[in-house]
Amino acid sequence: MRKALRCLVSLSVLIGTVGAAGGTAGAATATPPSSGTDIKDRILAIPGMSLIEEKPYPGYRFFVLNYTQPIDHRHPRRGTFKQRITLLHKDTNRPTVFFTSGYHVNTNPRRSEPTTIIDGNQLSMEYRFFTPSRPDPANWSKLDIWQAASDQHRLFGALKKLYKKNWLSTGGSKGGMTATYYERFYPKDMDGVVAYVAPNDVNNKEDSAYDRFFTKVGTKECRDKLNGVQREALVRREPLEARYAKYAADNSYTFETIGSLDKAYEAVVSDYTWAFWQYSLVSDCASIPVAKTATDQQIWDTVDAISGFSFYTDQGLEPYTPYYYQAGTQLGSPDIKLPHLDGLSRYGYQPPRNFVPAAIPMKFKPWAMRDVDTWVRHNARHMLFVYGQNDPWGAERFRLGRGAKDSFVLTAPGANHGANVAGLVPKQKAFATAQILKWAGVAPTAVKADASKAKPLAKADKRLDKVDLERMPRMHP
Repeated sequence: MRKALRCLVSLSVLIGTVGAAGGTAGAATATPPSSGTDIKDRILAIPGMSLIEEKPYPGYRFFVLNYTQPIDHRHPRRGTFKQRITLLHKDTNRPTVFFTSGYHVNTNPRRSEPTTIIDGNQLSMEYRFFTPSRPDPANWSKLDIWQAASDQHRLFGALKKLYKKNWLSTGGSKGGMTATYYERFYPKDMDGVVAYVAPNDVNNKEDSAYDRFFTKVGTKECRDKLNGVQREALVRREPLEARYAKYAADNSYTFETIGSLDKAYEAVVSDYTWAFWQYSLVSDCASIPVAKTATDQQIWDTVDAISGFSFYTDQGLEPYTPYYYQAGTQLGSPDIKLPHLDGLSRYGYQPPRNFVPAAIPMKFKPWAMRDVDTWVRHNARHMLFVYGQNDPWGAERFRLGRGAKDSFVLTAPGANHGANVAGLVPKQKAFATAQILKWAGVAPTAVKADASKAKPLAKADKRLDKVDLERMPRMHP
């Protein structure tokens, strides 16, 4: 996943899922919460829960909290860490959405699209190993999709006693992947899943779907302009790298993780086309300069605006080490061909190993994504996958097989990595909204009879419904 936000289980994980579920959830549900009337008191009565702060918001209570989790859910007595979460509380008589970005948690009040649709509560969780939700010392072998799903399962078990109505899980990009993995390992927890723009790299050695995507996306004129800038940035490598060196010196940036300024420069340039399509629209191509007549400054400015020269520095990579670790051990990552850069590229599409400090060991587990994909195809229930037509990550997506029930894959026309239900064609938008309302148990009678009448139950709120997209380079979904 890219500066435009890019985006396993071992055999022992698969064997351990049955027994571990009960053990870790039990720790969270041993002591019932207080029956006091104030919701904060009831939340803080949950064992392991502590308050960081409460922030006021009209119509809600918003809490930033820590929740104590086992470092290893198979061996919960071998140490714990504090996982940061937030809770947007509306009413215990409303359904609840379990949201995760798959990265850090936003500590400002925010509402995901499903939360707006069902007019409910929202629990948001920071993914393990993203600071400050990182064990100290960090045993990186405990960062995998089963451990993270078990974090969600345990947290759900703790809060389900307060929020007894239906629950939905959701997330976008890596968050959509996270919601899907949670459903795979704990399919009885949620009443529905809404996974947005979730990549599905089943075979990490086969990435031709991405190559085909880049030959067809948008218009030929736009593709040619983008490829031209990429190529010209490498033709002019010497003067632009001199500018990059000054930029790095001025900002005290270093390049120990990736290995050199030259590797970082090429990684940024290699991200350019992917990053454009991930977060831009065909109409934005008018702002792309014509490479042959562009000045060095214009080439620098457009690459920096879309890919970001700060990202592959040590300082830019460090916050996302957990993502790159997972990409290189379980999730997989794209390795696309760039034929227009033949003769100019020195490193090709660089792998996740280049973006993780050498001291952290990594070994790829190819069975992890195959397991999830097989499970979704044959066992999906109440799952909705939403993709954007022009989003590179949708080239390798989740698909449903004959065993899936009441589950759907929908594509928003012309949309990028920010695709959502609101961007679907009207008939599909109403249908998806109706499904979400039904799964949450709050579909009005009129919607049950006619899905075309479905609409969000909560009023729009520009501040609360703001989408805070973390713009990161290529290997981040």
